[in-house]
Amino acid sequence: MIITQIAEGQAPYVVEAIVTICGTDIAVNIGGGLLPHIGAIALATPRPSIKRDGNISATASVLCVSGHKEDMLARTAALHLASEFNTVVLVSVGLHVDNATSADIKCLSTNFDILLSRIETWLRKHIC
Repeated sequence: MIITQIAEGQAPYVVEAIVTICGTDIAVNIGGGLLPHIGAIALATPRPSIKRDGNISATASVLCVSGHKEDMLARTAALHLASEFNTVVLVSVGLHVDNATSADIKCLSTNFDILLSRIETWLRKHIC
């Protein structure tokens, strides 16, 4: 296994990931804000695109802890990475800021997107 930790942003909006390459599969655990946790998980598997254009797409299953809203972040990240790397991907996401405003959520989301890009860059260097 190959493991790394990547972070983006400043407290209280820092978003961190532990990325593990498990054989040919990828596991990503993302937490951030004031209380990193597991809010949602997504498991994505690659498949041929339904457009039949030779591209790889993916499908995902998502579990979300009751009352949490990270399901779309986990799903989006898992689908993106599974189609980009043509492998099974598990993503866990848990971001929390007390009494979050729309500005707080936007900042966390921006840092999440930047972090996902940095994860993809790291994976390109480490996956054969």
